[in-house]
Amino acid sequence: MSNRKSIITYAQAINQALTQLMKRDKSVFIMGLGVDDPRRVFGSTANLSEEFGKKRVFEIPISENAITGVAIGASLCGMRPIMTHQRMDFMFYAFDQIMNHAAKWNYMSGGESPVNITIRTIVGRGWGQGAQHSQSLQSLFAHMPGLKVVMPATPYDAKGLLISSVMDGNPVIFIEHRSLYKRKGAVPERFYKIPLGKARLVRRGKDVTIVATSQMVSESIKAAGNLKKCGIDAEVIDLRTIKPLDKNKIFASIRKTGRLIVADTSWKNCGVSAEIAALAAEETFKYLKSPVARIALKDTPAPTSVELEKIFYPGWEDIVYAAKRMISGKKPKFSRRKKEVIDTEFKGPF
Repeated sequence: MSNRKSIITYAQAINQALTQLMKRDKSVFIMGLGVDDPRRVFGSTANLSEEFGKKRVFEIPISENAITGVAIGASLCGMRPIMTHQRMDFMFYAFDQIMNHAAKWNYMSGGESPVNITIRTIVGRGWGQGAQHSQSLQSLFAHMPGLKVVMPATPYDAKGLLISSVMDGNPVIFIEHRSLYKRKGAVPERFYKIPLGKARLVRRGKDVTIVATSQMVSESIKAAGNLKKCGIDAEVIDLRTIKPLDKNKIFASIRKTGRLIVADTSWKNCGVSAEIAALAAEETFKYLKSPVARIALKDTPAPTSVELEKIFYPGWEDIVYAAKRMISGKKPKFSRRKKEVIDTEFKGPF
């Protein structure tokens, strides 16, 4: 296939990856809630059952623990299952299978029985998702040895990282933010992989390092543009994968800028931002000119009200505030814009 690129959405990039994987490898199959319903997981599984048949693309009962066990069993028999959990929150039901079986089986078998399973799952806010339907739980999965955790922020990365995840040979939690599905970008039509554990340098800068995950990458880019107007040159790093973590790229940036801001979609307490801040303190403390700033959720469940969501979820303004405070040493004036609803067309249930 040529190196030609097309401008497609994040959802279409995932669909392209799934199509190419299934064409190349008959052991790849897709199972999950919504993969064959009219919405097709925001369009990401569109036309797959028609092309590959319902034996390779099929709906599952709402029995997360049991069906995740089926997927793990299939992988132990040489298959490459791609499982979809429409909401990350309901993966709690499958924790025993994921944490005690998928994550540990390769280790307990001395490397003889790897669990090659990719679990797609969705996070995000809006439409009154509230405390039980909008949780970003990446730090829980990253805490467990044996699991890999991926959070693509662009259509290009969504395709390349999904292909790498399915072909990796290890259990991978592939986290997609709902607000990204309509985002467009240039994506090669060919089959390509992006290595897991390699962060992306989005923007070079010399004054402050911003390390971001998933949808917060977009907020960080907006923040960097705003900071440039104030004479502050921000470097932006997209983690891409939470585990494995590209420590070297983070440390190299800190040594250059001397300042670190971590922007994550989950809670600040015991989260990804806490891990990165701790690593920075352990490995690059002598280069830090100011304390690390963390932009993440406050220690409270997510609200349902749209107006409260605007307060609860941080944005680029919070990053700008942190950067200005770091460099000036003073508390700058803070004003929050009236945040828009992420997706006014979204009506549920998924």
